[in-house]
Amino acid sequence: MRATSAARRWPGVLSLLVIVLISYVDRVNVSVLVTDKAFTDHFGITGDTVTQGALTTLFLTGYGIAAFLLTPLYETALGVRRGLFVSVGLWALLTLLSPYASGALVLVVCRALLGASEGPLFSLKTMYVREHFPPEQAGKPNAVSSMGVSLGTAAGLPLVTYLVYTLDWHTSFLLLGLLNAAVGIPLVWLFIKGKGAGAGERTSFGRTLRLALRTPRLGVILLIEIATLAYLWGSTAWLPSYLLRERHFSIAAMGAVSSLPFLMSLASGFLGGWLLDRVPARRLPVLFVAGSLGTACCVVFVIGADTAWAAATGLILANGFWGLQGPAIPTLVQRCAPAGTVGSAYGTVNGVGNLVSALMPTAMGWAIALGGGNGFGAGFALLAGTQLVTLACGTWLLLRPAGAQPASSSGSASSDSTMERSSLDSNRAS
Repeated sequence: MRATSAARRWPGVLSLLVIVLISYVDRVNVSVLVTDKAFTDHFGITGDTVTQGALTTLFLTGYGIAAFLLTPLYETALGVRRGLFVSVGLWALLTLLSPYASGALVLVVCRALLGASEGPLFSLKTMYVREHFPPEQAGKPNAVSSMGVSLGTAAGLPLVTYLVYTLDWHTSFLLLGLLNAAVGIPLVWLFIKGKGAGAGERTSFGRTLRLALRTPRLGVILLIEIATLAYLWGSTAWLPSYLLRERHFSIAAMGAVSSLPFLMSLASGFLGGWLLDRVPARRLPVLFVAGSLGTACCVVFVIGADTAWAAATGLILANGFWGLQGPAIPTLVQRCAPAGTVGSAYGTVNGVGNLVSALMPTAMGWAIALGGGNGFGAGFALLAGTQLVTLACGTWLLLRPAGAQPASSSGSASSDSTMERSSLDSNRAS
């Protein structure tokens, strides 16, 4: 019985890994495109680091709004399977249309709509894990499905570099759009089957959103998500330019080296998921504390590195510590969110996190511009700052375990706290 159950659940997890992977190839393509003069000349943004950063910022703005507003609709009306069909179909179409944008403004609108189409993805992924795995077994599927983030970034940067500099930027969009449609839609059709036990817990749109917003520790989880995503979007948006302009790597070396930090975070993310299923629930914040401290120290080392390869080594190690934290966020949401609202709770976390972290690529663009177009040290200092936020939040969670809620809390808060303690206690017992 358990083997049959696993045989049905895990193909869906692996399919979600691939779907996340191809979505991240879409997300990082602009990071490479802004290094191509033919692309920046066509849209009139050559030398304009602020507008170049805004291409990522507007994508994330659309993503964040959709993750927050559309996820409750997906959770109550569509479910995981149909929601994924809608999302994958839309982002494949928008990627195919993007190279035909008539100017920078239309391209920015396309990027914002593309972000909106991808917005519910991680909430749908989190819903699938919650519906098919008990809380004490959620760490590993969360980690495996989230490996698509690092794999997609690691594969996407050299792939898009090859397409852009071997073919042209226009063709790169078309090929990526076809990849989305040819891979993503069949995977959903074949392997995202049925509904798990948690599916029957769904309620109305309004109630789902209200319960999600009452998730215990939501504010702290939001801060951690914002900091984590700010690091991701800031580093992916400017890593290719940093390697080319600040460290003077060749085009070929840039494509290869830019993938290495995300390959490292791939391995550390799996390690984080493995640890989550083995440590007591109250010790989960240790991953945030250790991961953020290590990431910040490595980024500071990168800023002061004397040689290009020392800087590259620091970036690889920084992403190793950063990746350790990734699986802990959805696991924390799954343990804290009221039953039937985990997708909307994570949509709130992921949506608000992306909306706020969307400012990071543009903020780094401003910092770089203030340095005469090469002030990458100031930009990378912002990345280190994000990890100090995670360090503070992780320390607070570690010092304030879930069971330490005031007895005088209101009835609803007490109910939520009891639910959270029950989930955490069951995980400890495992």
